[in-house]
Amino acid sequence: MKATMVIPTYWTKESKFGLKKGDVIYDHPTPLDSEGTLLRTIQSINILKDKNFQLVIIAVATTKHIEKQVEKKIANIIKSVSSTIGVDILLLGHSHLTQIHDLLISDGKKEYVDLLKLQGYSHVRNLCMFIPHILGSEVALLIDDDEVFEDSYFISKAKEFIGKNIGGRVINAVAGYYLQPDGDYHVKKSFRPWMKYWDQHDRMNDAFDKIIGTEPRLKETPFVFGGNMIIHRDLFTVVPFDPSVPRGEDIDFLINAKMFGFTFFLDNQLSIRHLPPPKTYPTWMHLRQDIYRFIYERAKIECQKETKRMNRVYPEDFDPYPGCFLKKDLEEKIEKSCNLLSEDYLTQSDRQSSEETLNNILIAKTDAVPKFNSFQRFCKLQERWKKLMEHTSKREIRLRIREIIEGGKT
Repeated sequence: MKATMVIPTYWTKESKFGLKKGDVIYDHPTPLDSEGTLLRTIQSINILKDKNFQLVIIAVATTKHIEKQVEKKIANIIKSVSSTIGVDILLLGHSHLTQIHDLLISDGKKEYVDLLKLQGYSHVRNLCMFIPHILGSEVALLIDDDEVFEDSYFISKAKEFIGKNIGGRVINAVAGYYLQPDGDYHVKKSFRPWMKYWDQHDRMNDAFDKIIGTEPRLKETPFVFGGNMIIHRDLFTVVPFDPSVPRGEDIDFLINAKMFGFTFFLDNQLSIRHLPPPKTYPTWMHLRQDIYRFIYERAKIECQKETKRMNRVYPEDFDPYPGCFLKKDLEEKIEKSCNLLSEDYLTQSDRQSSEETLNNILIAKTDAVPKFNSFQRFCKLQERWKKLMEHTSKREIRLRIREIIEGGKT
């Protein structure tokens, strides 16, 4: 079973410049003047007993004018460690993607170019599936650059169920889970009054206890972690990540997959240590992205129509999390939470953040509400993604794209 591990790594300008208008927002992009966490993640591969996989690092820049610097930075990190881990490492950056775009255009397939981007979580995740497809892999292993392997049998476990028929159900998607820095799987955040209504962490931990903390080892799950996903080609050649989701693209992908008849199963023995650096953006901004995300996902669920070869899904299918944020009381949760968070900012004499928080209430009723049928739009996206995968399955085009990707060996 050929497998490709893909690790996206997100980089931003030097620390002194900070966030600028137009920068793509990621949770904790690494400044170019720091070393970041990628090297640590790659070095941890040494612990793995099964190294029968290819490794591809995707270099993502928060803004266009640092793309070359980011690619060079990642290439140097790879060179410093590539001879020590026993795994072939490829690099895919903006220069390689430009070549792929040019190839598609010259092949008369310009309409597919916008499906392959290095901008936004969902587009990057789609490349995490497109690359294994081009490399001829049956399995894509999605890992993040702020994690470390501690289980020497991780790869063996990742391959154990994927693609197999277990109890009459074909396993095309397996979710692992994160161990926090203290070794526990629970999310630990200091409670603030506004979290009484925006009870995201409590509901996440409820879901974790229900799925991770109980037997059997493999069970259907309503959540998934983007940095510990195992996806079979029968799924990744059919269903894409949805670029209309600003964050939480992993769980949104689970929802999309379920609509098309694919089920994620969590393996409660498949863990990886998650060691993220501090997030660089304020609470109100993260809350705003969650508001956009949940309102959009709820609309996609509500807009469903009976469609051949698709399954209708409901918010309750994803209880306790994220289902609790996909129901009719979402606006009430947003308003109560934002009012309390705004007051919290005022006690800190941060009037600007207080105002931005209150603006989230208005955004939830206006800009966050899709101006289009989100279900139909995703269905059209899915059709185009499937056609892209079919087109790039043709031997000649696949080999030409493969040469570009393999040209990223440093």
